[in-house]
Amino acid sequence: METTQVCHHLHHLRSMVTLPKPPSSKPRAARVRASAGRRHCEFSSLNAPLEPRSDVGKFLGGVLQNRRQLFHVVVKEELKMLSDDRDSAFARMLLSQDSDEAMLHRRIAQVKENENIIAISDVMYLLILYKFSEIRVHLVPKLSNCLYNGRLEILPSKDWDLESIHSMEVLDIIREHVSTVTGLKPNPSVRDSWETTPIRQFWLARAYVASILYGYFLKSVSLRYNLERNLSLSGHDLHHGHKTRPSISFHDVCCGSKDVMFGNKSDLQSVWHGLIRQEEDAEDLKCHVTGFHAGSFERCAKLRSKEAVHLVESHSNALFGNKKSVFSLHDDVIVTSFSSLRRLVLEAVAFGSFLWETEDYIDNVYKLKDREVE
Repeated sequence: METTQVCHHLHHLRSMVTLPKPPSSKPRAARVRASAGRRHCEFSSLNAPLEPRSDVGKFLGGVLQNRRQLFHVVVKEELKMLSDDRDSAFARMLLSQDSDEAMLHRRIAQVKENENIIAISDVMYLLILYKFSEIRVHLVPKLSNCLYNGRLEILPSKDWDLESIHSMEVLDIIREHVSTVTGLKPNPSVRDSWETTPIRQFWLARAYVASILYGYFLKSVSLRYNLERNLSLSGHDLHHGHKTRPSISFHDVCCGSKDVMFGNKSDLQSVWHGLIRQEEDAEDLKCHVTGFHAGSFERCAKLRSKEAVHLVESHSNALFGNKKSVFSLHDDVIVTSFSSLRRLVLEAVAFGSFLWETEDYIDNVYKLKDREVE
């Protein structure tokens, strides 16, 4: 079927696609299987932590499941319709500025904007799920489905698949990051990987969110690095101020407040100096990462859109089973293996990398709302 034909029959496609059933009011029991005395939480594209909340998200979820080959065509068409609806509401607001209906149309435009933030976040999420499916990896389901008697075990690990999306230069930095977060050495033995450790849930949640932001940052900085290298730019300015920067530990970042994780420029700068701290003799991409001047650093070290911020918060809250925020989790202690910790961190880094690509893709069709820094 030609692309133009697909677009003309978009509404017909809606009736063809079977939409996911709405969640039951009763909690859904996790389906498990036994393997060598160990039970697994179920991984599938239908079992992602976050369920679409908008009509557009539910529709695209059905397309992804039942008409995968048309997914990107339909996504573009839905983005165009969302953009047109928003523009129409904004135009009516402007035309009615001097009329008695000015307040009404201003309110309609605001409601449309808020609805679109949720809808676009859903579109982002489904595009990210698509990217994970391309490497044959499913997101870890809600962790409450993977907890048995206070123990968290995530199988299969899928470490190689999650690492395969990165270049060797980026992967080297990511492995150091994983080692810092989990405490595992870069090439752990099987015995080391399966050792267990107690961990506080709120720390695990913060580590997961920080790793999403780290993956997002690395995607941005690696693209900039390759561009500058290809243009043969001088490296003189890349090392300016390298020795004068403050740094904090990764533990400080993960156990910090929500303002540190999603906060203002000064907080973000402190966060990323801690996350990307490397040795003085770092070379190549590492040297580039540690050599940012302030302006470039701030541009790369924050989520660009409100929609992306909304998605990261919603996904992490759904994964860790907290309706309000992962930063309000109880101080519960669980037991897990270092292998499971590594799996979560690698997934989060991949999620952040895919988020950067998805945000860039959507912004070419639907102008995303710039994030307002407090």
